[in-house]
Amino acid sequence: MNSVCHLHPAEPSLWVKRFAPLIAAEGTILDLACGNGRHARFLEAAGWQVEAVDRDGQALSALAGIPGIVTRQADLETGDWPFPDHRFDGIVVTNYLHRPLLPKLIDALAVGGVLIYETFMLGNARFGRPSNPDFLLQPNELLEAFGRHLAIIAFEQGETATPQPAVVQRLCAVKGVGFGRLI
Repeated sequence: MNSVCHLHPAEPSLWVKRFAPLIAAEGTILDLACGNGRHARFLEAAGWQVEAVDRDGQALSALAGIPGIVTRQADLETGDWPFPDHRFDGIVVTNYLHRPLLPKLIDALAVGGVLIYETFMLGNARFGRPSNPDFLLQPNELLEAFGRHLAIIAFEQGETATPQPAVVQRLCAVKGVGFGRLI
């Protein structure tokens, strides 16, 4: 289980804000392991329909009543994949890593769908948790996991100071469209 104890800021990630406009207008977005829902709220306010999934029912309850957000409580690590036949126009994953889900994310993207992924990588231990290497990406891991299947729009890895010091890896990719491989 990947329990991240980094502080979860209330503001959406700058990476998510930067690349969300690539997602089809009024499309459906999966906010995977959404935690407190900062990205679900941001995306819904911008006009998208959001499916917010997390194992923490209490965190999901904070999203109740927001018209463009549907919540689903699911343990993504021990349960069945809750979206076997659903295709999303966008998938957002931040501060979460469960490697067996990576191929499922590719399958869950609609053609033209955008994957926005940002989480911790090796080297983060010097800043705090997560520090267990099982929960930290290897160098270029997101690029290797998705690069053969999706068109890479942007990729970054390394140390960041905002919203707090950490070592992260970030990727934005699109499924099945005529973009070249841009890094």
